Amino acid sequence: MTLRRSAAALAVTAVVGAVAAPVASAAPTPSPVAVPSGLYGKGDPTYDGVFRQSLALLAQKTAGVKPSAKAVDWLVGQQCDNGGFAAFRADAGKACDAKTMVDSNATSAAVQALSALGGQDAAVKKAVGWLKTVQNKDGGWSYAPGTPSDSNSTSIVVGALAAAGEKPADWKGKDGKSPLVALLSFQINCDGKPENQGSFAFQPDKSGKLFPNADATAAVVTASLGKGLVVDAPKANKAIEAAPGCKEGISDPETAASAGSDYLSRLLAKNDGHLMSAMPGAESQPDFGNTADAVVALAADGHKDAAAKSADWLAKNSAAWAKTTGPAGYAQLVLAAHATGMDPRSFGGADLVEQLNATGPAPEVEKDGTDAEDTKKDEGGSSATWWIVGVAFVASMGAGFLISGRNKKNRQL
Repeated sequence: MTLRRSAAALAVTAVVGAVAAPVASAAPTPSPVAVPSGLYGKGDPTYDGVFRQSLALLAQKTAGVKPSAKAVDWLVGQQCDNGGFAAFRADAGKACDAKTMVDSNATSAAVQALSALGGQDAAVKKAVGWLKTVQNKDGGWSYAPGTPSDSNSTSIVVGALAAAGEKPADWKGKDGKSPLVALLSFQINCDGKPENQGSFAFQPDKSGKLFPNADATAAVVTASLGKGLVVDAPKANKAIEAAPGCKEGISDPETAASAGSDYLSRLLAKNDGHLMSAMPGAESQPDFGNTADAVVALAADGHKDAAAKSADWLAKNSAAWAKTTGPAGYAQLVLAAHATGMDPRSFGGADLVEQLNATGPAPEVEKDGTDAEDTKKDEGGSSATWWIVGVAFVASMGAGFLISGRNKKNRQL
């Protein structure tokens, strides 16, 4: 949900010249940046403001909640005149200039959110136009314009194009390749290692070698099927099949998606339904964000049963992670629940929608005095009283979530 999260962290590392240490276990401290009232979350929005806002709005939309006009206006107001979005602009009234770090991930997430909400055609059109200007000649995209393409950024742009009514297959780079073809270049050559079969890399390392990456694979699976951050639950179950081969055997997006799904299913099965993350200098631990992405990817490819098993694991184990991560974490879980047909208002005993809403401006109120969430609950025969959840936020939420949570596994299985 991608920022796509891996690209964002690596770009921040390269451009800013610093790597943020994991802070998930640190005591909450005030954000060094003033957080606007229209933005979800109280953590530092420097690296993820637009992305977490976009995820929050998408999650609310899928849950039948009408987002706050203030929240939507904040997101639209982050757009630069050229159509692109930066991760966060503290002073949106100041025009963007050459120093403004506009990126494909924030822009694509915003496109998907604004397209889903409707009524923002002008902003969406400008953003899509900007994405066209920064497409690489190989047909793909990078986080920061002018740098080599990566699978995560290319995937989230594909999702944005699809959400905006475009046909990604028709968007050709100067080399004549579409982004769907460009994604195939990140496929891992098994090199005699069956466990790598079907996997995709984020980007080649300095020597040009590709390493399996679960988050990148989930991104490619979803994008290869022309889908984005929001995926509807499949009606029927598609059985997991063995991947048809490695790099030499995959030449079309749909086959790539099937191979990637098989790889993800094997990783998930090894750990009873979830993925693992090993941060530098730290012990391996469950990776909730990437597991949520894998759930969405499997659902996109029709693997209802496999996706449901991992979603069940998330429902039982993700509460503490979501509370620490904030709106982006809650949103990812809502989208995973949506992709599997689960009720996000009763996810492991938690009301994810209510918890998400509590991290920012309250949803819009309908003419009858109820908000969209209450209306949907009433239609289901239940009622609820609003309550505000005190959420503990970590310092530098953007760096903590983008870098320590999901975006540093360029070589990790």
